[in-house]
Amino acid sequence: MSSKISVKGDDIHPLYKWLLAESKAKNLTPDQVTWNFQKYLLDEKGNLVAVFPPKTLPLAPEVTAAIEKKY
Repeated sequence: MSSKISVKGDDIHPLYKWLLAESKAKNLTPDQVTWNFQKYLLDEKGNLVAVFPPKTLPLAPEVTAAIEKKY
């Protein structure tokens, strides 16, 4: 369980602040949090490598392809 955190605004959680900054720096879209089911993919070194919109299913081909890709 985790507690509720802010993903937007002045009290944005540091994790989301970093994710959004990385998304913008790497031109990944969406570069803003659009809904709570947005997905962020990190590589084994903790680098952000992909962002998927909320309506993208976790087992969608583009998600599984990104997971299987070697970065």
